[in-house]
Amino acid sequence: MDTSTVTDYSDITYEVSERIATITLNRPQARNGYTLAMADDLNAALDRADRDEDVRVVVLTGAGSDFCVGADLSGGGFDVNEAVDDVSAWQEPAGRCSRRVFEMNKPVIAAMRGAAIGAGLTITLACDFRLGSTDSKFGFVFGRRGIFPEGGSAWHLPRLVGMTKAQDWMTSGRVFFAEEAQAAGLLTSTHAPTDVLDAAYELARDIRDNTAPVSVAVIRQMLNHLSGQPTPYLAHEVDSRLIAGLPTSADAVEGVMSFLEKRPPAFPTTVAEGLPSWLPWARPMEDSTP
Repeated sequence: MDTSTVTDYSDITYEVSERIATITLNRPQARNGYTLAMADDLNAALDRADRDEDVRVVVLTGAGSDFCVGADLSGGGFDVNEAVDDVSAWQEPAGRCSRRVFEMNKPVIAAMRGAAIGAGLTITLACDFRLGSTDSKFGFVFGRRGIFPEGGSAWHLPRLVGMTKAQDWMTSGRVFFAEEAQAAGLLTSTHAPTDVLDAAYELARDIRDNTAPVSVAVIRQMLNHLSGQPTPYLAHEVDSRLIAGLPTSADAVEGVMSFLEKRPPAFPTTVAEGLPSWLPWARPMEDSTP
């Protein structure tokens, strides 16, 4: 088993095992209350996982009995006191995580038990999967604190659950539970509290073993960038150019051969070398060793 743990974070832990990176919110004594340090740790860890070709999937979870109760209010206010030279360029703390998740080339699975409130919920909305537990409770409680939604949640949430449910949850600020969350489409699945993380790893292993890294990177970004277009024409253009490249794709050859030979695939192409640079949303991949 290949296992490595990185300890140079203050409010999270980061571990890679069997090509799955686990990022754990690690302030259980504060029910993983969200802080500026946690925001910066998460952004750095997600960037680390995205650049590491040995990582195929990221699991985001929390230590203790809660995923994250939202902003840490123990100091009597919100932990946003930073020296800001240009407010227009400043990124609020939850957005530092959710934006980085949105830009990932690796799929991200949120494994949540207990409370996921405020920032503890908005940071998961850009994830590809959100697994909850039977003891989960959720809330976009901003209006009840006299504050405002963050993490890009006013954009993400209606796309996940529709405008009517987003208005219900956000405008009322009420707390709701796993059954309602799954019925609305916020949760992928619900599990016993002790089983959530195992279910996340089972899903991660399935993605790791049966999908191509480049295909997954392109697919998740196609969904993120193309599904909101007013017409399907840009999607058709992107589709056509991608499909036109299949005759020279080593991954496509391996996908077909593994299917015909009834064996697990061994896709040869890495994201760093195989991600099409012409994609409308593409940004350069840094060749850096974590």
